[in-house]
Amino acid sequence: MAEREQRLVLLRDSVAQLQSQLCELEKEVADDKAKLRNDPATTVQRHVRLLHEYNEIKDAAQGLMGLIADAKGVRVAEIHQEFGVDEKD
Repeated sequence: MAEREQRLVLLRDSVAQLQSQLCELEKEVADDKAKLRNDPATTVQRHVRLLHEYNEIKDAAQGLMGLIADAKGVRVAEIHQEFGVDEKD
């Protein structure tokens, strides 16, 4: 019985320590969330919207460069070079 009671005490102590750690971590998370300017979901939603807008603008620019290349009778790569557009852009 003494061994069983001893294990029980150890387990209770362990649970108490874990609950204390959980409270500390929850406080840290709450503090970090309070430091954020916006709700993370709102930030992600804004980034997705901005990426979509960027891609639409990029597609339009690529289309215009293709039209310029056709009008000049050159490759699009030459137009990219003329306008200073890098491969990474």
